[in-house]
Amino acid sequence: MQLHNREVRQDVRELGALLGDVLEEQTSRRAFETVESCRTAAIDYRSGDIESREPLIAELEGLSPHQQRTVARAFTTYFELINLAEERERVRSIRQDSQEGTLEDSLEAAATELSEIDDETIDRVLEDVFIEPTFTAHPTEARRKTVKAKLRSVATHLETLDERRLTDKEREQVWRDVDAEVTSLWQTPQVRKRQPEPEDEARNVQWYLENTLFDVVGEVYDELADALENELERAPEVPKLFEFRSWAGSDRDGNPYVTPEVTANTLERQRAVVIDRYRDQLKRLSGVLSQDGSRITAGGSFDASLEADRERLSGVARTAEERYPGEPYRQKLKLMRERLERVGDVRPGGYDEADELMDDLDVIAASLRDNGAETVVEAHVDPLRRQVATFGLSLASLDLRDHRQNHTDAIVETLAREGIDYTSLDEDERVELLTDAILQEGTIVDLERTDDLSDHSARVVTLFDSLAGWQAEYGVEAIDTYCISMTNEPSHVLEVLFLADQAGIVSLPEHCGIDIVPLLETEYALSGARRIMGTLFENEAYAQVLEARGHTQEIMLGYSDSNKENGFLAANWSLYKNQRRLAQICDDFDVTMRLFHGRGGSISRGGGPMGAALLALPSSTVTGQVKFTEQGEAIAEKYGNPRIAERNIEQMLNAQLRARKQAIEQPEEYIEDEWIEAMDVMADAARQEYRDLLESDGFVQYFEQATPITVIENLDLGSRPASRSGERTVEDLRAIPWVFSWTQSRCILPGWYAVATGLDAYLDAGGEIDILQEMYETWPFFRTILDNAALSLSRTELEIAEQYADLATDDLRETYFPRITAEYERAVELVQTIGEREELHTRDWLGENLERRNPYVDPLNLLQTHLLGRTHLTDVEERTLRLTVKGIAAGMKNTG
Repeated sequence: MQLHNREVRQDVRELGALLGDVLEEQTSRRAFETVESCRTAAIDYRSGDIESREPLIAELEGLSPHQQRTVARAFTTYFELINLAEERERVRSIRQDSQEGTLEDSLEAAATELSEIDDETIDRVLEDVFIEPTFTAHPTEARRKTVKAKLRSVATHLETLDERRLTDKEREQVWRDVDAEVTSLWQTPQVRKRQPEPEDEARNVQWYLENTLFDVVGEVYDELADALENELERAPEVPKLFEFRSWAGSDRDGNPYVTPEVTANTLERQRAVVIDRYRDQLKRLSGVLSQDGSRITAGGSFDASLEADRERLSGVARTAEERYPGEPYRQKLKLMRERLERVGDVRPGGYDEADELMDDLDVIAASLRDNGAETVVEAHVDPLRRQVATFGLSLASLDLRDHRQNHTDAIVETLAREGIDYTSLDEDERVELLTDAILQEGTIVDLERTDDLSDHSARVVTLFDSLAGWQAEYGVEAIDTYCISMTNEPSHVLEVLFLADQAGIVSLPEHCGIDIVPLLETEYALSGARRIMGTLFENEAYAQVLEARGHTQEIMLGYSDSNKENGFLAANWSLYKNQRRLAQICDDFDVTMRLFHGRGGSISRGGGPMGAALLALPSSTVTGQVKFTEQGEAIAEKYGNPRIAERNIEQMLNAQLRARKQAIEQPEEYIEDEWIEAMDVMADAARQEYRDLLESDGFVQYFEQATPITVIENLDLGSRPASRSGERTVEDLRAIPWVFSWTQSRCILPGWYAVATGLDAYLDAGGEIDILQEMYETWPFFRTILDNAALSLSRTELEIAEQYADLATDDLRETYFPRITAEYERAVELVQTIGEREELHTRDWLGENLERRNPYVDPLNLLQTHLLGRTHLTDVEERTLRLTVKGIAAGMKNTG
């Protein structure tokens, strides 16, 4: 069966040709020939037809500023279009493999694995698994929203060409529309003229939830239900398995622009969006449920529910009866739409919570089943029930986050008004004071009084004072988590609990309306996990919090800052060991742990294939509940296309179902002592080498000179500042621009540096390569680490990186670039030897991807280095330099 009309090479060729036509039409024949000359020179060097890049470099440097801008724009637009072609190829592969039954990591494969265990264990696995992707506003999306909208339109046209049988005239019309979009894209500014605001970021996240995920979630549930029914003798009921969360509009860490007003607006907008979607779905359902009341028996439960709505909304009920005489389901749906309309309204009768809407859908489903309309339920009612279960009345629950120092400062200032010198107390004294204050009847501080507080402390107390109102207005589930960045002490958690108690969000022992989540991201915090969590679990006040929250503790791990502090290998080993340690601590206190993985999109920030990452977690940490961040351009990559979004969720669910099954069967994975000792040796040596690099005299200057960090800091990528205090140190710089800068220079150092040093330290200490190969073959953690490092090594291009190194002063270049090169070359050799393969990567598609992309990224890199090397830039050159950043990001399909 032929599913598709096209292939990726055809898409690339035809989109490239179309862009060439648009380029010539919109500029000139000379501009087109200049771009073609640069393109062919880059390809000729890569293919070995010429020996040097000098002709390409000379041509780029000889262009006028306006010509350089045209070249940068052409290659940037090319990558944006080619990304769509590769996205389409990914969809083709998914559909073809699904049709042939060869799709890896499918829900059918998960169901097959579940069929190996007894019914009771299957029920336990399904009951335990709960996945919470959490979207963040982290500024790693380099494209404007307007540009993304145009590209999505082109993607839709490509789908039409690929999946529909068209006449010649229809095909011509589609290509005319593609031509129009590409022309408009060329005429649209690529670079933002203003910095995005937090509400822009919240709307961006909201778009994916509303336009993609809302529709595909039900399909994933259907696929799982079908797979279980086909594989198992007894098909179990599929419970709620997903919930989406967001930091956009509520993450205050380092972002003074996320005000209570921004959060309130985000909550209101998200509720309005999801209610509109439900009303649309109920309207559609009304077109289906046209049953004649005289030919069915709706049932007592349905009749009672309908009568309750008639009493609640008597005026609307009369209208419904007049409009739908003798059609009970349509009358009910009309009243349900009205109840949705009144959510948050001054008029009575609206739904107070999503459970009430779900109850109404359950009543309709049961009535239909009683009347032999099971297929109607499965096709039309169940998908809406899944949507309500997943998105509630809030679309996505918001997590609040702030830096622990801000809470401490706020408490210092508010308690000082009451004559308490919090600053002078040591840690034990602070814990004791806060515990007593939380358990005490009545409030101690007035959160509404902010006139005598510093600005940042006023922001903190105003937030907590507002939180109580938000929960009353939108429901506790709409905003019920508070994450504390840089948690180092138990008091940092109790400070948030104290402020929540003073705001009335917490009333122990009966009620705790918030999960407090410590973010452990420094080596001090991770190594002190038992001190922090053990103290909290033994604390009288916090024990009551756990009781009120179902004895579940969420703990967040920071991958980005841990990597930036310790290096790739050492950070991953530290995180792995500390996850096991946290699991043991929680087990000792009979607390269910939910790990929140603060992953970024890039390998060096915890990214990489999510399915492999979930399966590589220590068994003792796999409680079934898992939460992880989805950041920046990774959101568009994973959730922009509905079929890819569905596949992404399916892979997550496959991995988590299998991981939970394995954890139940083997609660504590067996790891050879020899392997642990080997990892300790490797990690210690790797960390020492990494820290030695960062702390060497002149390295920060080399980083400034040999990467475009100064350009990136001034890009309008996100609403949050690039550094925490404006100081020029690696420690002060946020992880995102740190990785972004190395990615731009094609030296993706954060994803592999010191891996070779670590491996060699083990071998020099008497270790054997055979042991490392055994570890790679049988230990998912070690295999994932090396495979991820291999991905970063594959994307590194040292010849290009050398062009950036040449921008540094001679002494810095000679000090650092040979050192980086030696580490890279040895890492490549070792990774290939341990993995027993000839190529760094193990995926054919990646090799094809790199071969297709690299020649087109090169001119952008060479133009960027030329502009970076100039001491004074005109306005046009400055805009071109910023555009090269966008183009390289598109070409690498990654920023930071």
